[in-house]
Amino acid sequence: MKPYVLGIDIGGTNTVFGIVDARGNVIASSSIKTQKHNKFEDYLDELHTEASRLIDANDAQGKIQGIGIGAPNANYYDGTISNAVNLPWPSLPLAQLVSEKFGIPVAVTNDANAAALGEMTYGAARGMKDFIMITLGTGVGSGIVINGQVVYGHDGLAGELGHIIVKRNNGRLCGCGRTGCLETYCSATGVARTAREFLEARNEPSALRNMPVEDITSKDVYDAAINGDNLAKDIFNFTGTILGEAMADMTVFSSPEAFIIFGGLAKSGDLLLRPLKEAMDRNMLSMFKGKPKVILSELKEADAAVLGASALGWEAK
Repeated sequence: MKPYVLGIDIGGTNTVFGIVDARGNVIASSSIKTQKHNKFEDYLDELHTEASRLIDANDAQGKIQGIGIGAPNANYYDGTISNAVNLPWPSLPLAQLVSEKFGIPVAVTNDANAAALGEMTYGAARGMKDFIMITLGTGVGSGIVINGQVVYGHDGLAGELGHIIVKRNNGRLCGCGRTGCLETYCSATGVARTAREFLEARNEPSALRNMPVEDITSKDVYDAAINGDNLAKDIFNFTGTILGEAMADMTVFSSPEAFIIFGGLAKSGDLLLRPLKEAMDRNMLSMFKGKPKVILSELKEADAAVLGASALGWEAK
């Protein structure tokens, strides 16, 4: 067994990659711009050049066991990405092309599954065999682990809990084309949408009224709430309640030991977690009451994407 893996996280804006050892230490990392190249061949050339430079600089030539890649709409079974709307090249045989370029085995999965693997291998879910990872970023992602295995489904695409419908009538339009998805309410962009709705529907004073309404971000809502702004606090109560209700429903499906919350919104702490836990408890089927824990991720935000992807690298064949 070679001592390192290369973890690559392909995001819509940046691609982050790093050399990781078996204990989850990121030896070194770097990044390139995902959107810089319209042709995948040009992107792959730059990725190979920069990753090789990193490998050489850290005396890791010939010491990489495998490459793990987390990417939007990546399929663990066939190594492809398909219909990834945030990438310049939405569909291609990712694992095959990267493996041929590097001469190293490659395994791929979607970014939320990669986060679940990282948490199970290196983070808060070490020793757990049944848990659900919820990633709260631009969207809402999830990775479901049952009996120590990530759930991929028959086609490799299982685990899209961000797209369970939480509002059947007059729900918000989602990027997936449907309405009322969890993602439209409980992502960072969902929080900003709630802020715009609340500001329009209510006439109470709020610090959020001091900025152009289209520019409001979830961070602005957080800052206002921390400073005692009641409207901003209500936005977090609304968001946490919807997420808690959804998590009570998710519990019925797989009876997880824990939900692990990761991503930018997780940093809002009790502003989100208090209403979330209250709603989860209120809506929980009695046989599951008080059982699933709600835990914040232990992975450092800067390293998490690379760690999650790298966990897959040990399995690459």
